[in-house]
Amino acid sequence: MDEQENNNIPEEELDNIIVLNDENGEEVPFEFLDLIELDGEEYVVLLPAEEEETEDAGEVVILKVEDTDSEEEESYVSVDDEEVLNKVFEIFKEKFKDEFNFVEEE
Repeated sequence: MDEQENNNIPEEELDNIIVLNDENGEEVPFEFLDLIELDGEEYVVLLPAEEEETEDAGEVVILKVEDTDSEEEESYVSVDDEEVLNKVFEIFKEKFKDEFNFVEEE
């Protein structure tokens, strides 16, 4: 019998997990939700995988995809343009309106 232990995480969920390094060099796992194209640029929508129950729980992270010298790797950079972030998030909400319960901020 050739069984591998995956810490009780279903295999299909492992496929959607990517690990990024934060500003302190710490590894942070994220669930990959979607890849969105806007104005010729690509953006990833990620959900922190090990999020504690805080008031930020459920907030997604949107990062811009940048090519690297390696064809097998991509680089993700933060997006400072609030207008771009809003446009990407609106596209994401429209695509997944039936799968997620979005809460509007006041």
